[in-house]
Amino acid sequence: MASSEGENKKIQIYSTPTDVISTFWKEKYEKDAKKYWDIFYKRHENRFFKDRHYLDKEWGPYFFVGCGAGNTVFPLLSSFPDLFVYACDFSPRAIDLVKAHKDYKEEQVHAFVCDVTADELTVEIPPASVDIVTMIFVLSAVLPEKMSQAVQNIRRVLKPNGHVLFRDYAIGDLAQERLTSKEQKISENFYVRGDGTRVFYFSEEALASLFTSNGFVSEKIEVHCKRIENRSRELVMDRRWIQGAFCSSNVGLSPLQSDVQKEKEEDSKYKSITWDAHDQTGVHSSLEETDDVVEVDLSETIGMEMLGGVPSANEVFDILIGGQAYNLKCLSKEYQHTCKSTGFMLWESARMLSPLLATNPDIFSGKNVLELGCGSAGICSMVAAKSSKLVVATDGDLAVMDLLTENIKANSQHWSPSKLLCERLEWGNKAHIDAARSLCPQGFDVIIGTDVVYVEDAIIPLFETAKALVSTGEIGMLRPAVILCHVIRRVHEGYIISAASQYGFHLEDKWPSDNDECMKNSLIASWFPDDSCRDLFLQSALRIMYFN
Repeated sequence: MASSEGENKKIQIYSTPTDVISTFWKEKYEKDAKKYWDIFYKRHENRFFKDRHYLDKEWGPYFFVGCGAGNTVFPLLSSFPDLFVYACDFSPRAIDLVKAHKDYKEEQVHAFVCDVTADELTVEIPPASVDIVTMIFVLSAVLPEKMSQAVQNIRRVLKPNGHVLFRDYAIGDLAQERLTSKEQKISENFYVRGDGTRVFYFSEEALASLFTSNGFVSEKIEVHCKRIENRSRELVMDRRWIQGAFCSSNVGLSPLQSDVQKEKEEDSKYKSITWDAHDQTGVHSSLEETDDVVEVDLSETIGMEMLGGVPSANEVFDILIGGQAYNLKCLSKEYQHTCKSTGFMLWESARMLSPLLATNPDIFSGKNVLELGCGSAGICSMVAAKSSKLVVATDGDLAVMDLLTENIKANSQHWSPSKLLCERLEWGNKAHIDAARSLCPQGFDVIIGTDVVYVEDAIIPLFETAKALVSTGEIGMLRPAVILCHVIRRVHEGYIISAASQYGFHLEDKWPSDNDECMKNSLIASWFPDDSCRDLFLQSALRIMYFN
């Protein structure tokens, strides 16, 4: 948050959306879609998903002969030992995880990699041989222009009168509102998440049209909603998902498919094809107010964001950084996006920069440090406090400051008393700047900020504040520095550099660099302890800028 001198105007970090992302990024996310899902599975492995035990309750009539479905392959194998399942996923790493499962048996499950928008399913599956296809939080990851190709591909392996059981994100879900507010829109109802994976939100009309125009009969479509409230914190979370059942018919089958179907009429063993879904399980209820609960698969975004059941108002993170354990209380991400402030969550930039700072104590050793917009976690300030002379952690939101103070007290065993202070600071607010300056009259030697440059209107107040608080002296051969870590969103780095120069800051280094040789020999490159740490930063799309 920031206010100009003499005014009470404040800048809302989640600004009003203005436009979709650029064509360059649209094409990049489509081109690298498999890479982003592979990175996701590398990071989370099989810890992110929970078994879908609800399917026989939700779609019981379809499974009365023992068909298997979706990511519930192994729970259903337990319930129906005679089934055979084809399981496929876009990500090779996901398929490796399926095959590594202790209950994976080739005589019951055939798992394979498949891009359903491009690869013919009939290469792996006989035409017209499958009774049920489950698509659970899968089609939403497909480019809307390619959804019809995917549905046609599925239909070629379905028996006539076979069924597609569908569940996915619905228009109006909380996650869609969050992505809209952060301006991550690709096209109508289609968005990119922070980790590069994409998501589409379906309306009843769009879903019905997609399947009926591709040879299916719509048997049932319904939208479910669950509102979860935390009255003590005045937080509301609306989750919405859409569910449907679609039946294929004989119309449009090729002669080969018709002949195969006749041969299959007497086959008593039903088969299903499944896609591994990118979601988690939580506890929700239907739109009507009842005491019954139904288990559903629904994720807000990729990350550890729904931890099973109705989430609590706070998540507690135990993080090991530089050999020290930190216990941080932050607002659950499900609730974060119902709040006006962005500061209650532990952002990825702070989570990843802090270990880098911990392995390079010389950055802060004996210096006065200021963190701008540190949020309630304050993890970078805590790491800096171990080797610095003084650290002042700041944010503009009073409620965020309260939680920040609580987190600092909970972890104060890691630094000497009085070395880490909290101070409210709205960028550009003269009274706040003067109060911060009084804590360190000579000015701060290092100023850090993580994920604080994604709103254009906040850039000038940020550097105006940094200029007013930075030290004018030098420590040895080192000049005062401003270190920023961020993901490029809608603010171009050129604008950040230009704004910095207006206030006398020169870009000394950035990582990754446009030049491979510079990237290897730069100051920031020397901070990485090993190649694996460097690669992790590259995969995360985080960038670091170092100003003098």
